[in-house]
Amino acid sequence: MNVTEKILRAHLVSGNPVAGEEVAIRIDQTLTQDATGTMAYLQFESMDIDRVKTELSVSYVDHNTVQIGFENADDHDYLQSVAKRYGIVYSKPGNGICHQLHLERFGKPGKTLIGSDSHTPTGGGIGMIAIGAGGIDVAVAMGGGAYYIAWPKVVGIRLTGALPSGVSAKDVILAVLRRFGSKGNVGKVFEYYGPAVATLDVPSRATITNMGAELGVTTSVFPSDEVTRAFLRAQGREADWVPLAADDETYDETWELDLSTLEPLAAAPHNPGNIETVAEHVGQRVQQIMIGSCTNSSYRDIKTVALLLKGRQVHPDVEVGIACGSKQVVRMLADEGLLGELIASGCRILENACGFCIGAHMSPSTNAVCLRTSNRNFEGRSGTQSAKVYLVSPETAAASALAGAFADPRTLDVPSVEMPQAFTVDDGMFLYRDTAGVGIPETAIVRGPNIGQVPPGKPLPERLEGVATVKVGDKITTDHIMPAGSRLKYRSNIPEYAKYVFEHTDPKFYANATANRDAGKANVIIAGESYGQGSSREHAALCPMYLGVRAVIAKGIERIHRANLINFGIVPFAFVDPADYDRVSQGDALVIEGLRGAIAGDGRATVRNLSDNSTFDVKTDLSERQKRLILAGGLLAAVAQGQA
Repeated sequence: MNVTEKILRAHLVSGNPVAGEEVAIRIDQTLTQDATGTMAYLQFESMDIDRVKTELSVSYVDHNTVQIGFENADDHDYLQSVAKRYGIVYSKPGNGICHQLHLERFGKPGKTLIGSDSHTPTGGGIGMIAIGAGGIDVAVAMGGGAYYIAWPKVVGIRLTGALPSGVSAKDVILAVLRRFGSKGNVGKVFEYYGPAVATLDVPSRATITNMGAELGVTTSVFPSDEVTRAFLRAQGREADWVPLAADDETYDETWELDLSTLEPLAAAPHNPGNIETVAEHVGQRVQQIMIGSCTNSSYRDIKTVALLLKGRQVHPDVEVGIACGSKQVVRMLADEGLLGELIASGCRILENACGFCIGAHMSPSTNAVCLRTSNRNFEGRSGTQSAKVYLVSPETAAASALAGAFADPRTLDVPSVEMPQAFTVDDGMFLYRDTAGVGIPETAIVRGPNIGQVPPGKPLPERLEGVATVKVGDKITTDHIMPAGSRLKYRSNIPEYAKYVFEHTDPKFYANATANRDAGKANVIIAGESYGQGSSREHAALCPMYLGVRAVIAKGIERIHRANLINFGIVPFAFVDPADYDRVSQGDALVIEGLRGAIAGDGRATVRNLSDNSTFDVKTDLSERQKRLILAGGLLAAVAQGQA
């Protein structure tokens, strides 16, 4: 077997391990972050379970750390009290970014991890099956329930050769994205193997698995070898190491990548799959450079930047911000004098948090060209609609910071940063480790005025009478559906957050959807290919459900978002004939007769468009479990009805 099969089979609870068939797997660890965690824990509370049942659950605060107004601070108080009450480890604001921290302090080869953040696959860099999921799925896992996925096809990525100077792991994953694209990879796991794997340290592997999320795969994974063992030893966790490797090339598909042939790459606006070479852009002026995020904020990454900038000044026309991934990284750079070098070079040192990546701060200026080492460059995600964001490696970012324009790092003497024999370990900002899995039951849960309730789902009607309330194109991301940035503080307050559904795509959506819902009509979303790309944010399903959305009809829906739609009782339909997409207009009146029977049966239904008296066929492929959830009105409704 390959590594993926070994781990999944060891955790198989039910189902047949046949590609495409739904299986249930046991989850060892969970993680949440504060932007998605509040709703996940509200859902966990509603299940009336006395404590978490996993081996480890961690609540990280790393997204909404800029506290303007009371909302974010109230969320943190709620999260901390829930962690103490139910036996969850709590990572305080300022401790670092969840994926970097989890890799450093908790990740274990051979274990399963799900997290309410789409970049949870970062853990694959240490040999875990780590999967991004909606918050409600994480809540179920914390309660001891299984997690359901389609048994994946495993694509083997064989790595050969060695990276040239100035080329790094970010360029590797950009090369994979250039080959496979950001859509069409649903139901697959990318597993890396081959002789060049041993040349990549764990943080480099984690960069590659992190951005596997942009491919749309279920997850990505590396073997656990002596490199993994050395990393865990340096973290004081060698006892957590186990060896894991594929027995042979037992893959459904393989592709070989010779690392020695790579050059610096960039993902051009406005999608991580738009891959171009840095050489094509050399000399193009840039206004802002941001270094960090869960993708490239490790000790290896930031030290490389610090050494490149040491004794030099960033270009006067460029704003440079650096966000380290963890307190550990900051302390080690400070002890080595490199934090001072970054400051002396003219960089702004930011909090160890996700902020700039999600547009929560450090938004670029109007029409700015911005280079970022993060993982997504969707339009407006930076907080500035008109900005043009390119995704690059730390080496390219540093070289460009000096030049004030796109620059090829191979023109510089790029240092080789070795892994330290021992990392500086300081777990002082992890709370409740001594009561993990047990909790303190008498703890009072703190609920500020921004902490709301989970809206209840309603059973699916037999007859859907609705409106095509919005029609969108291809590659609509969860950022398009539910904006982040300044709107993130409403994540705990669904009635308020729902006001911003499709805010930039269709500013009238909230008013139109509310009017339809209040008039007793269902809202239907019409979409193109790859609907729901990007973040795992379940609010992109939860808020539409609150506004009365009962179906999405699309050419294609991405994995995590499709699961979230089902969890909140929204039918994820696909056009039987994709050409029918062109026959539906925004505002059309739509009717589906016998909807419950269609869902309980083969998932096929006929939609009647009353606006032109035409019909078209739709379908959805659901497991028996998923059918029960949709018919009940979502997962929580199914639990209440005994149908989950």
